[in-house]
Amino acid sequence: MELRAIHTNCSGCGVCRQVCTLENFREVNPSKSLLKIQGRFPSPGDYRIHICDQCGACAEVCPVEAIQVVDGAYRVDEEECVGCMECVAACPRGVMMVHPDREAPVKCTLCGQCAELCPRQALVLVDDKIKKAG
Repeated sequence: MELRAIHTNCSGCGVCRQVCTLENFREVNPSKSLLKIQGRFPSPGDYRIHICDQCGACAEVCPVEAIQVVDGAYRVDEEECVGCMECVAACPRGVMMVHPDREAPVKCTLCGQCAELCPRQALVLVDDKIKKAG
């Protein structure tokens, strides 16, 4: 699976950010969301959604190999992580994050809740089979 952003559909409502924190941290606190929405106003007057595209840059720089692919998504093994945060600095999308309540960094695990509940389909989960065919 792949999470994709359709920026032109985004209204900046923030439902995705709220759902993300509920799913991952059991609280409503968009500041802890594993994705970001950037409003670009007054020009060009739109929103950009910053999401993890599972590129693996975080895993490449991890000195203890605490970031591995599990069920199609890179995940941080909190027990193996030494908290160096090199992965946070290496993330090209700026969505590998330091969480104030955890010692290890956090990132999107492709749970899909943001896409499922986005009212404007600005976030969508794409099946690998569809992606390869299209």
